[in-house]
Amino acid sequence: MFETISVAMDERGVATLTLDRADKYNAMSAQMISELTQAAVQLGADNSVRVVVLAAAGKTFCAGGDLGWMQDQMAADPGTRFAEARKLAAMLQALNTMPKPLIGAVHGNAFGGGVGLAAVCDVAIGVETVKMGLTETRLGLIPATIGPYVIARMGEAKARRVFMSARLFDAAEAVALGLLAKAVPAADLKDAVEAEIQPYLSCAPGAVASAKELVRALGPCIDDAVIDQTIQALVERWETEEAREGIGAFFQKRNPAWKTQV
Repeated sequence: MFETISVAMDERGVATLTLDRADKYNAMSAQMISELTQAAVQLGADNSVRVVVLAAAGKTFCAGGDLGWMQDQMAADPGTRFAEARKLAAMLQALNTMPKPLIGAVHGNAFGGGVGLAAVCDVAIGVETVKMGLTETRLGLIPATIGPYVIARMGEAKARRVFMSARLFDAAEAVALGLLAKAVPAADLKDAVEAEIQPYLSCAPGAVASAKELVRALGPCIDDAVIDQTIQALVERWETEEAREGIGAFFQKRNPAWKTQV
């Protein structure tokens, strides 16, 4: 059914949603964005699902947006860009509001949109060796559609430490920023995730769903107006000379014009 992700469920009702483009560092293509949205809707509506674990195949959790997909947006007309950005935003919101607890198992590096995926999890556990970063500004872009979720998780003050600089940070700093709940040795990740799963198996599923809905309503507002604002910001960025230069430099394997040699 899916080609870029996989879904497996055990006898307890624990579903594992796995990013499965290991050869592409699990970068999010248009197809993966669509399939993640479908999976979130289906898992959310399935009464047999108690908990969802978001995991990834290969060495990398998620490298962010697929550069080929980004390059396509550079060549597209504004209407197409807006529609594609809306699909990305809809995927994030589908995961964020899915009426099941979503536990992230961040076993490898996460950049850009990969940080956004960690941020929409109700709790994310990372491996101690993980590197993370909001790397969009290196390409002349901005962390737009993931922004509301990153800021909801970190808070504005902490987010400002990493939101604009594209600086990479380690798992310990990700914990301090509030992005990861904890960082554990790779050998302990499975047990750490299981420890997050177990309490939910004793809870009423409907009550869990209602509690998640309430906590989101009481938290930072991420409504249609906020989402539209992020989509517009991303579309406008795609139209800039900086974005053309940044993405062009990446594919040409050269430094962008603004990079200062140290």
